[in-house]
Amino acid sequence: MKKSLATLGVLAVAALALSGCTDSGAAPAGTPTGGADETPGETRSVRVAALPIAETGALWAAIDEGIFAEHGLEVEVVPAQGGANAIPALLSGDIQFAIGQPFGPIRADQQDLGVVIVGNYANSNAEGDDVNAVVALGDSGITRPADLAGKKVSVNTIGAAGDLTIRKAVQDDGGDPSSIEFVEVVFPDVPAQLEAGTMDAAWAPDPFRASVLGGGGVSVVQPYQATIPGLTVLTSITTQAILDEDPELVAAYSEAMAEALDWASSNEEAVRAAIATNLEIPEEAAAGITLPTFTWDLSDAGIEELGALAVEFAYIEAEPDYEAMIQQQ
Repeated sequence: MKKSLATLGVLAVAALALSGCTDSGAAPAGTPTGGADETPGETRSVRVAALPIAETGALWAAIDEGIFAEHGLEVEVVPAQGGANAIPALLSGDIQFAIGQPFGPIRADQQDLGVVIVGNYANSNAEGDDVNAVVALGDSGITRPADLAGKKVSVNTIGAAGDLTIRKAVQDDGGDPSSIEFVEVVFPDVPAQLEAGTMDAAWAPDPFRASVLGGGGVSVVQPYQATIPGLTVLTSITTQAILDEDPELVAAYSEAMAEALDWASSNEEAVRAAIATNLEIPEEAAAGITLPTFTWDLSDAGIEELGALAVEFAYIEAEPDYEAMIQQQ
């Protein structure tokens, strides 16, 4: 079984030499987006941090389709490990936008850093196959959430929605969530690290989840679905400073992203083709990936429920100022 897992893992991992550039805070510096001296109608360059995962297929495909160019934007996608990792790059001006978990802005709000969620990007699936899951090897003996108690479990970013919802799912299943040892592992490394035995289970999206399951692994729990069904997977993030100083850029990006996500929802084949190309996996592997619900609308994103859960598990001291943090464009 392990030999099979290793073979499948190569398709999704070995070709992804992305783990060395996962921290968007360490991304190469680029020229910041221009300001008032730009010529109206001129194409503007923007840098957007995004994770190297299947969900980013909507962005890649929309760029290829020319949707952002139609809105006067030339987008450079900067690989990131998680939304929280992109915050320093946002604040320094290395990037103008990020696509990441809402937990980055939630934590930033505790420090009054002026990080703002301007739109959604993708919601998890409220029923059926979800877009991420905790997976384990078939011979691990781990089959349900309570089995994760006392185990070592990987997430891409510690202290965010992944481990928080896993703790809640374990608690609800009668296990002790405080006994879980979480370790930080970038998603592309999950199949190989599981096989090497460096952790007992891993939280991962496709194609890395699919690689583990295809090699005989088991899906232990879909933590978003088990705790906050339909919870946003990724949101669109910027800073209050950019909102105030360059509203035209934010408006153009928001309009383009709203159109892009709507287009992606109706052009699944193009999204899967972009996933195959950018993640360097076979088209047949991309065809089997579970896609999220792409949407710009934040009304059903579950961010306030996530904030309340974060307080319950003492991840933060108080819920954020949602009115300031969430500014739907």
